[in-house]
Amino acid sequence: MRSRWWGAAVLMGLLAACGGEPKEPVEPEPGNNDPNNDPNNDPNNDPNEGALTFFKDIKPLLDAKCNQCHFDGGPAPFALSDYAQVSALRESIRLAVQERTMPPWQAGQGCTDYYGDFSLSEAEQRGLIDWIDGGAVEGDPSQSPQVEVRPPAGLSRVDLRATLPEAYTPPGTSPDDYRCFLVDWDEVETKYVVGYDVKPDNQAIVHHLIAYLITPDQVQEYEALDAGEPGAGYTCYGGPGGSRTNWIGAWAPGSSAKLMPPGTGIRVDPGSKVLIQMHYNTLAADPSPDRSTIEFTLADSVEKEAYIFPFTDFLGWIRGNAMIIPPGEKDVVHSYEFDPTNFLDAVTDGAIPNGAFKIYSASLHMHTLGTSGQIAIKRGGEGDECMLEIPRWDFNWQDSYGFMEPKTFNTGDKLFLECHWDNSAENQPFLRMDTDGDGTPDSFQQAEPQEVRWGEGTRDEMCLGIMYITAQ
Repeated sequence: MRSRWWGAAVLMGLLAACGGEPKEPVEPEPGNNDPNNDPNNDPNNDPNEGALTFFKDIKPLLDAKCNQCHFDGGPAPFALSDYAQVSALRESIRLAVQERTMPPWQAGQGCTDYYGDFSLSEAEQRGLIDWIDGGAVEGDPSQSPQVEVRPPAGLSRVDLRATLPEAYTPPGTSPDDYRCFLVDWDEVETKYVVGYDVKPDNQAIVHHLIAYLITPDQVQEYEALDAGEPGAGYTCYGGPGGSRTNWIGAWAPGSSAKLMPPGTGIRVDPGSKVLIQMHYNTLAADPSPDRSTIEFTLADSVEKEAYIFPFTDFLGWIRGNAMIIPPGEKDVVHSYEFDPTNFLDAVTDGAIPNGAFKIYSASLHMHTLGTSGQIAIKRGGEGDECMLEIPRWDFNWQDSYGFMEPKTFNTGDKLFLECHWDNSAENQPFLRMDTDGDGTPDSFQQAEPQEVRWGEGTRDEMCLGIMYITAQ
């Protein structure tokens, strides 16, 4: 859920990742106790020569790919800034790298070129594992190349802040709490969002934030939702709960300030509101208050009005209730393709006219049973053009992937969306249970498989593609 056209991360490969094994110590000549005659004291006889070392090979890689989050006081649960920290966690690092759970870049390789790709290449992955297998050699700090790590970007100016109306503490009954808060938009003239920066107040429990644009004609609908539950906000797993799905901002661990592609922006009219969806997770931290904020940079005008375009089988999967995921099935697949060019004006409330359009980024949304998915452009006889392929879906790491070059979608092309789910017994969530009947959950029990269809609930599913688009 974070776009990456606002600046590429430093892409740093392993340096000099070749050479032999560390040299075996050389025995001194028999009967000679002169230390100056000991070849192991020869400064030119480095036993680690040719070996991968932390300072020469691994630290530059971690600085480039991992340490935007893994630093003291950062959003990650531990730092990877020095040798002692990394060495102590090397077996956990090996597992995360082998399983490709870290770094949390979900887009598959070979689909297209993205801005800020911080995934590990095969060579980088192999080099990191080889370093661990080779004894995690520390090496010489003087051999560590200087890597310029881009600091978290900030906005050049802040024109408007949207803050939760009051501090909110998630309940302790479940580790995951999705809560939506309706916030006023104070501008009295039409503006365009051209950048934003999320300021999570309590990073110990804030897992992600999504800001939705609520247009003036939809404010009443969301005010009713907001008033429907006691306390601040309302429960909103999977989405805002109403008819609006237009994003104007998002944050996840590791995110920094975002700038929209130059010359583009999202229109916000006076009388609108911002709906902030918070995902709180208290698995590793006790519930405590949060009052997060999203800051916006605004423009009076842009060259091209943009729209965050949700794409799915509305008539079949949502209205027709046809996205059936049977219980016990290991690999359930649903796909959909459609040419939206004749409907853009109506779908985007006039932001994008009918006809060809540009696509700048793509993201995918499923729930917890999802395993993989893809979004592509089908160009008839020219074949398919991949925009996003996620081979290993992780509900906890949803992201938006900005293209190095925007894609042109022409009339006659088709957007293609495909999702895979695992609804087997082994892939069911663990539910908190009250086993002693005192009204307080005291244990976990794995749920039984059940038929799943499209819906907002925890046990429901979705297959949704999301793209940032402008007119051609």
